[in-house]
Amino acid sequence: MASLAWLLIPLFAAIGAAIWGSWAARDRTQGDISELAGYARFREAMDRADGARAGAAAHSATDTA
Repeated sequence: MASLAWLLIPLFAAIGAAIWGSWAARDRTQGDISELAGYARFREAMDRADGARAGAAAHSATDTA
């Protein structure tokens, strides 16, 4: 009976590894689309903010001159 218990340990480990492997290999492309769209919006907002800062700096430089 003890030998059967020792044989069940690798069996349970193999089943657990198969479950984990199938979970790790699942298709996750659905979430990537919304994340990429959010990143594009972030880049656009940062470009607008950089342009506004550059415009404000140029405007303040002409006011002091």
